[in-house]
Amino acid sequence: MSLPAFGLGTFRLKGQTVFDTVTNALELGYRAIDTAQIYENEADIGRALAASPVKRDELYLTTKIWIDNFSHDKLIPSLKDSLSKLGTDRVDLTLIHWPSPANAVSMEEYLGALREAREQGLTRAIGVSNFTIALLRQAIGIVGADELATNQIELSPYLQNRKVAEFARSQGVPITSYMTLAYGKVLNDPVLAKIAGNHGATTAQVALAWAMQQGYAVIPSSTKRENLASNMKARDLRLSDEDMAQIAALDRNDRQANPASLAPAWD
Repeated sequence: MSLPAFGLGTFRLKGQTVFDTVTNALELGYRAIDTAQIYENEADIGRALAASPVKRDELYLTTKIWIDNFSHDKLIPSLKDSLSKLGTDRVDLTLIHWPSPANAVSMEEYLGALREAREQGLTRAIGVSNFTIALLRQAIGIVGADELATNQIELSPYLQNRKVAEFARSQGVPITSYMTLAYGKVLNDPVLAKIAGNHGATTAQVALAWAMQQGYAVIPSSTKRENLASNMKARDLRLSDEDMAQIAALDRNDRQANPASLAPAWD
């Protein structure tokens, strides 16, 4: 299965909230779900998947390995634990969530363990998240560009991350955009609002369509069924060259995810 262009993000959603969100999303037609070990919601997502009539083979499940589980002796057992919580024998994509802080575990070790997990059938594809150009170049040197299903990075109209995106494209590594709506900050943007009005769309649909039109996958999140349904319509929205140029001018390097203990030296 190739990387889906559109899916559901579950960051910050836990307990009954994530159960209801995933249930609603599946009923609406979502077939890609993104989670992570550190989200502490894999078990509740697993409950929602088990209660749904949607077959496992119709789903694309992504999880991410947390930094505490990067060592060779921990990564695969931690992934098996994630699979148990999700109620599946494999995920479709497993990512390294952040580069190892201070290189406490070498990239050779954790990417090697991740590749072993794929060889054991625990995940169908592997990739990385929050990798800079230098880190992505290093990862490509270790496993090869063809082995990396994606680099999942923060990318929105306010943080367009062009250098990383362009380098990834040059290497054939797909980009997944997270926080495409910048925690909702772009929803009231007057430029996006005008474009949305011209298309009879919402600002969220415009931002998502802008990302997908550049070839990025998106994983928006919402706890409201009506917003989940509305976001899906972004797949059918086609923006003009003028629209895209106007959104390109909104870049202001406004990063939302920048934890001091994890963040690399951003490009």
